Amino acid sequence: MTEVQVSGLTKRYGGKTALHGLDLTIGSGEFVTLLGPSGCGKTTTLRCLAGLERPTGGRISMGDRIVVDTDRRTFVPADKRQVGMVFQSYALWPHMSVAENVAYPLKVARVGAAERRARVADMLSAVGLADFEKRPVTALSGGQQQRVALARALAARPGIIFYDEPLSNLDSKLRYQMGQQVRALHNQFETTSVYVTHDQEEAITLSDRIIVMSEGAIVQDGTPSELYDRPNSAYVADFMGFQNILPGTIRAVRDGIADVEVDGTSLVIAGVVTGEAAPGERADIAFRAAHARLMPAADLAPGAGRFTAAVERTTYLGSAVNLLVRADGLPLRVRVETGEMAADAVPRPGDGYGFAVNPARAVVIPHRVAAAPADDDYLTTMTDAIVAAH
Repeated sequence: MTEVQVSGLTKRYGGKTALHGLDLTIGSGEFVTLLGPSGCGKTTTLRCLAGLERPTGGRISMGDRIVVDTDRRTFVPADKRQVGMVFQSYALWPHMSVAENVAYPLKVARVGAAERRARVADMLSAVGLADFEKRPVTALSGGQQQRVALARALAARPGIIFYDEPLSNLDSKLRYQMGQQVRALHNQFETTSVYVTHDQEEAITLSDRIIVMSEGAIVQDGTPSELYDRPNSAYVADFMGFQNILPGTIRAVRDGIADVEVDGTSLVIAGVVTGEAAPGERADIAFRAAHARLMPAADLAPGAGRFTAAVERTTYLGSAVNLLVRADGLPLRVRVETGEMAADAVPRPGDGYGFAVNPARAVVIPHRVAAAPADDDYLTTMTDAIVAAH
């Protein structure tokens, strides 16, 4: 296992700055995911760590080795860093067999033939391909090819493995299975793992820690539960799957719960405050579709987070129904479980209901503590997306 220390990491391409002085520590044996949309800087960060890109500025150490120090003009190339790499495209050699692909980094490292054979056998057994040594990699399925890539990355027993969106080419079921295998191999071989993805569910499932990036900067760094439950900006909330993110003004704060009056409406919704907040401050109130409970409008008691709305569209999923509802002119997304409903009780367009948002699950994000873009234009774009994507 190997600790990674990054200080002031900067990368520029001509006049464009892709990374803005990143500082981060990845603990020995930790599984850390860099999460964000295309162009946020996560892959550039990974490539700088792996030695596939030469940083413009900064310092990187792996264990007791300094692999990058731009002040001293130190740059250790990728093949000298003793790291493993798993690519999105698998990057297997098509003219080689499964065993030859896995053995290649061992051959480069001048590992003896007998030990090479033993390690190849061990790694193929670990990824469930023990009987595939002689097969050409071109005869394998996508999932099997990715297992070969995993075996190859682990064969040289590196202290660190870098994963560049390795599951994005797989279907959803296989992606989940392979994700579980990636995590199991991480635990088994006790590597330090750095993983890049744009899929928040994948990040939550696999990671010890998630680093969310935007425009070449780190905007939030925390455990999966911290990011899932307590995003520090509208940007992070959106990326972590909060379907309703609404700008407004704080009207009251009590025991860590704030009431937010949503702009342009009479709606007041309560949620847990991230950071300090005071009445009169601007804030965003964010809640997930599943955290608004549906009830007959006649049973709705008054209070913050309680409102009536008309159903505009429904998407039936079997075990649940996704609803687009409109409350006081505002489009909102609600998810209703159908397990205890009669078939004829499933909400339909035109129906009116009462809704109650759970204040313990909603999040109030004061604008002054937001760590990423959260202006009204950004939130308006997301509100429009609620209608377009439903």
